[in-house]
Amino acid sequence: MAEAAHSAPTELGTRKISTLLRQYAVPGIIAQTAASLYNMVDSIYIGHIPGVGSAAISGLAVTFPLMNLSIAMGTLVGVGAMTLISVLLGQRNYGAAQKVLANVLTLNVIIGVVFSGVTLAFLDPILRFFGASDVTLPFARDYMFIILAGNVFTHLYHGFNGLIRSSGHPKTAMGLTLFTVITNAILDPIFIFALGLGIRGAAIATILCQLVALVYTWRFFSDKRRLLHFTRPLFQLDWRVAKQSLAIGVGPFLMNVAACLVALFINQQLGKYGGDLAIGAYGIVNRLSMLFVMICMGFNQGLQPIAGYNYGARQYSRVKEVFLLTAKWEVLVTTLCFLMAELIPRTAVSLFTNDPQLVDLAARGLRIMNSGFALVGFGMVTGNFFQCLGMVRKSIFLSLSRQLLFLLPLIYTLPLWLQETGVWISFPISDILNIIISAILILRLFRKFDRLKDGETADILGSTIQS
Repeated sequence: MAEAAHSAPTELGTRKISTLLRQYAVPGIIAQTAASLYNMVDSIYIGHIPGVGSAAISGLAVTFPLMNLSIAMGTLVGVGAMTLISVLLGQRNYGAAQKVLANVLTLNVIIGVVFSGVTLAFLDPILRFFGASDVTLPFARDYMFIILAGNVFTHLYHGFNGLIRSSGHPKTAMGLTLFTVITNAILDPIFIFALGLGIRGAAIATILCQLVALVYTWRFFSDKRRLLHFTRPLFQLDWRVAKQSLAIGVGPFLMNVAACLVALFINQQLGKYGGDLAIGAYGIVNRLSMLFVMICMGFNQGLQPIAGYNYGARQYSRVKEVFLLTAKWEVLVTTLCFLMAELIPRTAVSLFTNDPQLVDLAARGLRIMNSGFALVGFGMVTGNFFQCLGMVRKSIFLSLSRQLLFLLPLIYTLPLWLQETGVWISFPISDILNIIISAILILRLFRKFDRLKDGETADILGSTIQS
């Protein structure tokens, strides 16, 4: 995993864009695909627990809103920090980048402890509100109690792993993610089946893997030879740095909060019109779709340091070039997801369960839900691109438009006429509307870039941190 300790990623502003994207995106793609497989492995094992597999996988699906809310808390700190560090390194403002690292540690501990404490205190009512029934509540509670107990470790691991990548060590970040996936795949059957812990075993395996990976990231940033490293005192909070980091992270934070709300309402609507099995079917469909979404996120991770650095260095032609290349690849990925959903839906969902009724429900849902998925990659890269450049309002708008302005109203209105089918149809409609808006916004930005010459100042990001 070792990479040059003193190297600053100046190559981001000089090397060929396609080479850089391959260099930075491939580790991100591998890492994100592995992270998706991490969750899929849990679901596959849980879905095959003897005698309770269908109920357990429905219980796991009930936890999605709470998991999204936890992710939102982590991205509020982590995504803003990664963006700031990329831009600051492009500006060669190393002192300010050091302050960002210190804030990540402090903010993640504070937010992680508070979030875990509150949710654990009211766990049963929260899960009931998220759609748990008498049958699925025990499974959802057993899983989330352990996940929330280790929530601080999860936030710190993901936050530090992102900073490792943004500071010019994508292979190290990838290696850590692969380690957690492989270890989890080994530990899952041991804890779930051999030790008889069921769904609790899956949660224990998850936290243990992330804790071990966190130990390595801690050692990584404790190395004083590195450009970014811990300084004493360890727990520092610079409110000026925190304000800028959180401001940039608000976009993805709100996106994940919106995802939490949407998942909540999806569970409620599917539970109302289709029961526990319909919720379980959505859990399976979501896991399959997320595999392709996470690949796109890997491309976005490759885009992030390249776009951020070159924007900080005022090389607008390179910023535009990396967007277009990333968009092309992400559309290809989401098109493959569309083809899977339409051509082999039953084969795909059968990985998670052998319950014939659940297979039928999930296959039908997969086909309908992803019928507009082919161009979703374009919408994903556009929202992430605005966030990479610190354009918080546009990033927030794109994040919220698909889920709150389009998807949420459709989830509530369409089932009035179409019952359970209306929930599934809501997805492709909102996807298409979001893609149209994304295209309009990115064309406006590119016209602005076209009027600028490389090296000219563009007041888009606003003021930056001074060391």
